[in-house]
Amino acid sequence: MPRIPYLREEIEIPPGVQVEIKQTDNNLVVKVKGPMGEIEKNFGYVPLLAHVEDGKVVLETYFAKKFEKALIGTIAARIRNMIQGVTKGWRYKLKIVYSHFPIMVKVQGDKLVIENFLGRKDKIILDIPKGVKVQVTKDDIIVEGIDRDIVSQFAANIEEATTLRGDERPCPHGREGGPGVLDGIYVYAVEPIKK
Repeated sequence: MPRIPYLREEIEIPPGVQVEIKQTDNNLVVKVKGPMGEIEKNFGYVPLLAHVEDGKVVLETYFAKKFEKALIGTIAARIRNMIQGVTKGWRYKLKIVYSHFPIMVKVQGDKLVIENFLGRKDKIILDIPKGVKVQVTKDDIIVEGIDRDIVSQFAANIEEATTLRGDERPCPHGREGGPGVLDGIYVYAVEPIKK
């Protein structure tokens, strides 16, 4: 792929949001502050220039190859997620699905406890990360926070904790070739906390 002489990406900064960018030879650090809180991310070394100009975050790179073109899009998307996080927040909804053994989920302090998964006696215990709020209703788990990276990773950890693999997925009632046991906890919606 031929190099692109100049590539520029702009991210609008909404009113009430402050963005600080510190760029040294080794690191790009972006700090976003808004009505719901503050997020700071260190992107490490990135071969691009970043600064705030006229109410926008501007990312630039010269003579970009395929890697730099993809990187500028990724960094821009993550900064947009940070801006949405401090203005509207992030909410992940998970559905508790079971057919034979009712899965019991509860929050105990800073831990999420999953009990009776497929009738097992051992509990699955997950540490709730700092800055993440978890609510459990009858068949739903709601995970909320301002940092999408942390919120989405914790939702994925919950789903992963109840994922069955290989021989663990027996077909119910001994029939072969069926879909197997579908019991588990699955992400079904991602939305902002504030509309």
